Amino acid sequence: MLICKTISEAKQILTTEQKNRTTIGFVPTMGALHEGHLALIRKARSDCNFVVVSIFVNPTQFNNREDFEKYPRIFESDIEKLRQSGSCDLLFMPNEEEMYPEPDTRYFELGYLEQIMEGKYRPGHFQGVVKIVTKLFDIINPHKAYFGKKDFQQLTIIKKIVRDFNYPIEIVECDIVRETNGLAMSSRNLRLSEDERNKASIIFKTLIQVKKWIDEKYSINEICQKVKTNIESVSPFQVEYVEVVDSQTLMPVNDISQHRSIHCCVAVFCNQVRLIDNIEILL
Repeated sequence: MLICKTISEAKQILTTEQKNRTTIGFVPTMGALHEGHLALIRKARSDCNFVVVSIFVNPTQFNNREDFEKYPRIFESDIEKLRQSGSCDLLFMPNEEEMYPEPDTRYFELGYLEQIMEGKYRPGHFQGVVKIVTKLFDIINPHKAYFGKKDFQQLTIIKKIVRDFNYPIEIVECDIVRETNGLAMSSRNLRLSEDERNKASIIFKTLIQVKKWIDEKYSINEICQKVKTNIESVSPFQVEYVEVVDSQTLMPVNDISQHRSIHCCVAVFCNQVRLIDNIEILL
């Protein structure tokens, strides 16, 4: 596994691979790698000749500076996991000065997609996400890029950006990888105590009830309230939002009969740790 920390070095390596007509797969991460990341990387390896993983804790997507400071940084462990996986050919690990030598003042028109759910509660978050993802796409020039469905709104926005800017990149969606108790794997889980992690099973246990509540003819408002009440019945969890949206457009759902597939999305605080999850419901 090659490791590089500069854009020029990464481009030099990748130019050679591109000349060899290599199919390049790309998995962008912020490190603190877990089985969810490794599943993306294994999928990239199965599809592509050359797999690039980036590790960069991107400051522009944190609307809360304290959250940025607390984000787990365990780079030596990450490198070892990648080596053991045998699925990564190039690890790109730039620092902040390399990626943002000067302020990035670009603005991306994301419409209502950045005004709902994560966008509503984390203003500026998706502008920061798109800034770093487009920078990385321009550096790596992958044929395929791999994103998990846990960050479902982010995935939808990335697909929009690829369409809007005509990136010749296939976005590969990968299923949520969960702990044995159903908790969606996340780097933030490292900040949970063992007791909190065990209790956090309430999030997925509640989400899998949504289809039953739909079948029982509860309204969307009633379902959202039931999700909130159920999760908050376990201390110390506090629900920030519950939204039921169309799986393709992310527009809020009012009449379930008008949709083929919907997602129920939640954000939940466990003390200072913010967790997100979602479930797709086929109708």
